[in-house]
Amino acid sequence: MNTNSADGPGPGQDALLNRRVEERVPARFEVHFSHTQEAARALRAYSLNVSAGGLCLRTKRAYDVGTPVQMEMQVDGESFRLNGVIAWVRDEAEAVGVRFTDMTEEDRARLQRVIDSIKR
Repeated sequence: MNTNSADGPGPGQDALLNRRVEERVPARFEVHFSHTQEAARALRAYSLNVSAGGLCLRTKRAYDVGTPVQMEMQVDGESFRLNGVIAWVRDEAEAVGVRFTDMTEEDRARLQRVIDSIKR
C-alpha cells in the first residue's frame, strides 16, 4: 500500500486537506495526460474531483510523487491544456492527486468559472 505525498509526510492526512486553498468539487470528466518526458504516450484517466489548484484522478498507471505531467481536459464545454505535478498517490484506490503548475491567471479564472457552474 503506497500513500505518498509531495506536500510532506505526516501521520495526519487532515493536515494535507486543511492546506488546500481552493474547494474541491466532485466532477467526472476524461483527462488525457502524459509524463512531460513521454509526451507521445498520452494516457486516459477520469477525474474524481477538481479545484482551481488541482484535481484527483483515477488511473491504473503507477506514478511517482513529483512526476511532471501534461494534461488536456474538457470540463463543461471548456477545453484546458495544463501542466501539473503528481502531488500524492493512493495505490489502493488507484488514484493520484495532481497540483497544477505554471497556470495562467486566465486559465485559473476560466477553470474557477467552470467549477462554480458545476457547484450549482
